[in-house]
Formats: sequence, C-alpha cells, structure tokens
Amino acid sequence: MIKPILSIVLLGFSAVAVQAQDVLEVQGTSPSLYITHTVKKGENFYSLSRAYGVPPKEIATVNNVSMDQGLQLGKQVNIPLTTANFSQKNGAAGKPVYHKVSDKETLYRVSVNYNKVAIDNIRSWNNLSGDGLKKDTYIIIGYLKAAGAPPDKEEPVVAKVDAPKEKKVVQERITTDPYGDGNLDDVPSKSESKPQPATESEPASSVVVAPPAPVPAASNKDFEQLYMEQTSNGKKAATEKGPGTWFKSNAVNKYYALHNTAPRGTIIKVTNPLNGKSIYAKVLDVIPQIKPNAGLIIKLSDAAMEALGSNETKFYCELSYEN
Repeated sequence: MIKPILSIVLLGFSAVAVQAQDVLEVQGTSPSLYITHTVKKGENFYSLSRAYGVPPKEIATVNNVSMDQGLQLGKQVNIPLTTANFSQKNGAAGKPVYHKVSDKETLYRVSVNYNKVAIDNIRSWNNLSGDGLKKDTYIIIGYLKAAGAPPDKEEPVVAKVDAPKEKKVVQERITTDPYGDGNLDDVPSKSESKPQPATESEPASSVVVAPPAPVPAASNKDFEQLYMEQTSNGKKAATEKGPGTWFKSNAVNKYYALHNTAPRGTIIKVTNPLNGKSIYAKVLDVIPQIKPNAGLIIKLSDAAMEALGSNETKFYCELSYEN
C-alpha cells in the first residue's frame, strides 16, 4: 500500500532534471556513453529515472551508490545512454545530445566513438555538406528520447480513504519540457486503473490524487518578458541585421536560437522587416562553424517560421538583444 502512494508522490519530482540543462554533452566512448547531471534539491533516483528513461537501480549501479544511501545535493551523477533512452536513427526526435569537437577530429572518428552512428545522420542533424569539423564546435550525435518525459514541479496531494474492495484510480497531470528551460506545456491527463486486492488485516483502499495547481503553459510571452528585463524595456539593446536560417525543433509556442556573440540564455528579439512580425528566442549555443552557416547571424528553431511569416530556407532579419 505504501509503495503505490510513494510512487504517486514521486511523480512531482520527475523530469525537472532535464529542465536544468540547456545542452546535453556526451561523455565516454562506445559502448559506455553517458551524460552528466548535477543533483538539485528534491531530486532522487526515481525522478532522474523518469527524466532520463533509465531504471533507478541502473543509475545507482553506474555511480557506485546504494539506493538506500540516496543522492547528495550538488553531486554530479552519470546518466547512461542506452538503446532505451537514446536514439541515433534517421528521423530520431527528442532532446539533442552534443559532442564537442576536438582538434583534427573527423566525422568518421566521431561515428566510431559514438556507436558507429551513420555519418549521413550526423550531416543531416547538423546541416553539414562535407566531412570537415572545427575544433570546439558542438555537433549533434543523437537524441535523448526521454528529454520530453512528463515533468511536474509540484507535488500532488495524496488523500487516503478507506473503502471496500475498489479499484485504485491514479490520475496524473502530465507536462512536457523538451528544452529544459522550466517553461511547461500542458498536455491532456491520463488515468490508469489497477485492481487493489483486499487483505485480512486491512480492507483494500482507494487512493485519489488531487490535481496540482495549474502551471501556466509556456509561450513566447515568457521570453518577451525576459527580454524586457534583460534590455531594460529595450533601452539597452544591441542590434544586428543579416541572414538567418532554421534548425529542426520539437518545441511548441516557444522559440530557440543559435547565435555567435549573445551568451547562452539571452533572449533575442527577431523581426522580419518584410512584414513587421517579431518573435523572442532563447539562445542555446553558438552557430556551428561550418560552410553552410557562413555569413549567418542567427539560426532559429523551425517553430518560428510560421510566426515570422517565412517559409524560405534563408531569410533576412533584424535582431535586438541585451547589450
């Protein structure tokens, strides 16, 4: 009886782990690939398991930690990348996992080090046309399938009500955050029913989970507010004009960017001067230094195409961001 209730309560801590990290960088070489996570307040083996799609015991084993011992705040934990939570197939989706290019490294060497991932897939994910790579740039080598695992920052309230032989009904409010910035997009709830056997010592009981307080859905308005804070309502803003392009993204109602000078986390206002439409995008990283990206001032997640009223591969834009 205690274990099911505990499992329900732990839903409140799931997938906050992925939200804390904008960029996931791969560590190790085949077959022992992993990413690292710094333990935050309230996290445990079960919340990390839900966030990264790895069984709790496997996380404990990889890190030589006992399940009873728990996780220490601020400790770096290795999260293994397996076929269960990590995909390198053509058309893979989720949160991108990056590799930082070392000196004189080639696409062939990257492929060999990371499960012999198809070189054509690496080219496709990173818009590469050749085999050349530049030191200290980041390239996608696969996708974390659990990156959009259902997060929920708030703990549901569990009420225990004695009842005769009844079904146990568990209702979950599930959200997704594919980019880990703390902005949550609500999706429909689901319920699952399991028979609860009665015992001689105590009657079977029904566990009802009260829904948590509503969490606002993420939107471009959240980034607009951050932009106004960063630029003092636009008074302290640097500007740029030039060509931009797109990269594939699964984000909805929020936009992301690659930019060479704005620090990670900066909100950039992007305007299409042809129609006056604007969006606000959060900087994730720099633009990869490869030939197709030459001369670009920004790369935007493709979710912004409709918002900016453009369907061109490359487009002219105006940028404004914190100076």
